[in-house]
Amino acid sequence: MSRFGVSQEVLIALGLTTEHVVETACGAMMQAVAARSFFALQTRAQDAGFQLSIASSFRSYERQLAIFNAKWRGERPVLDDNNIRLSREEHSDEAWLHRILRFSALPGTSRHHWGTDVDVFDPSLIPPGESLALTPSEYRNGGRFSDLSLWLDELIANDDCEGFYRPYDKDRGGVSEEPWHLSYAPIASEFRAAQTANSLRDLWLREASSRPHAHAVLVDQLDELMARYVV
Repeated sequence: MSRFGVSQEVLIALGLTTEHVVETACGAMMQAVAARSFFALQTRAQDAGFQLSIASSFRSYERQLAIFNAKWRGERPVLDDNNIRLSREEHSDEAWLHRILRFSALPGTSRHHWGTDVDVFDPSLIPPGESLALTPSEYRNGGRFSDLSLWLDELIANDDCEGFYRPYDKDRGGVSEEPWHLSYAPIASEFRAAQTANSLRDLWLREASSRPHAHAVLVDQLDELMARYVV
């Protein structure tokens, strides 16, 4: 057992270790077998005319906590479904929590903890002076990455995407659709069951520094929130 008092599987599931990931040639942190499969997909994308690149790969609990807390304080943008930035002062704590969870995972529940999931894009399709936003409109309905997204759609539909699929392929009433998010299914399926409300509560009890700033709002409704927002 680690200092967190949990198994290796739970450490990986919650993002509390880096022992399961390696740094790839492109700088991404992934599990080795997932990385090999991604590079095979990347080669196929190049043959199809796309520069498939990784915007985000492994993300630790600590990093996800920093992102979540900054959004809770209103220091990082929190958007509505139309990509409009929201005001912290205009929302109750509970309403603000739901706004954050629509687009950002609660630390300990992100699929990026596992080293199996990546956010992808094509940098060659971003016009000079603009930047990547990772919004659904970029990938759908004629957006800058819509052709890449359609290519991935076809591979996934034919079970021919090197083991990758989209866990956030549609809006199920919790997390927004994320067409940029690919997950390596053969390994990812091992860790979801270890991401439980009880494992998070135990972590927060053992390590006060791991508690999100929204802890007081979270703790009593954690089961319901995870049922809605954890995919």
